[in-house]
Amino acid sequence: MRRILTMLFVSVFMLSLCPLHAQETETLVLIDTDMGKIKVKLFNDTPLHRDNFIKNVKEHRYDGLLFHRVIKQFMIQGGDINSKDAPLDAHLGDGDLGYTIPAEFVYPKYFHKRGMLCAARTPDEENPEKASSATQFYIVTGKFFTEMELDKMTKEKGIEFTPEQKEAYMLEGGTPHLDGSYTVFGEVIQGMKVVDKIQFVETNADDRPTKNIKIKSMKLVEK
Repeated sequence: MRRILTMLFVSVFMLSLCPLHAQETETLVLIDTDMGKIKVKLFNDTPLHRDNFIKNVKEHRYDGLLFHRVIKQFMIQGGDINSKDAPLDAHLGDGDLGYTIPAEFVYPKYFHKRGMLCAARTPDEENPEKASSATQFYIVTGKFFTEMELDKMTKEKGIEFTPEQKEAYMLEGGTPHLDGSYTVFGEVIQGMKVVDKIQFVETNADDRPTKNIKIKSMKLVEK
C-alpha cells in the first residue's frame, strides 16, 4: 500500500511539473522578408503581447504587410494592416485592428537594447496608459552610447540604468530613451544582419522605404 501511495505521489508531482516546463519554453516565430529571414523569441512574462502576436501569426495577419517605417540607428517598424499592396505614395502608420493591448513593462529585465522586439503605440497625449497597438511592432537597431551620455540621461531625465543596461547600450547599442514607455515582448535570436540590411535602405520624408520591403510570411517554428 505504501509503495502504491509513493508511486501515486511521484506521478502527481511529475504531472505538476508539466505546465511549468511548458510555460518556460519560449515561442519562436520566423519572419520571412524580401531581404531575408529573422527569427524572434517571445517572452513568457509579457503574456498578453505574446498571445496576441501568436494569434496574429496564426491568422496570417502579417503576411504581405510592409516594413513601413525605417529609421537608421533607431528601429524598423511593421504591422500596419493597411500596408499590404499599398502604393509607394500612400501614407502609412495608422492601420490597426481597433483594439489595444495593456502595457506590460518588465523593466529593467527587458529594455531597448539592439535586437529587441517591441510594440508600437499611439502617442502619450492620446494614450496615457501606453497601451500597445494590436498589430504594429518594431525591432530595435539603435546606436552606441558612451557612459557619459548615459550618465547625462540619468541626470537630466531621471533614467536609472543597471550595470547590465549600461554595458548593453555601450557595447551593443539601443534606444534607452524608450525604456519604460513601450512594451518589450521579444528578441531577435537569428537574422540581425537582415534587420541591418533593412535599416539602411533608402527612405522618403515619412521614413518609408522608397522600395517596398514585404513580410512574405510569419510562422511559428520549433527551433
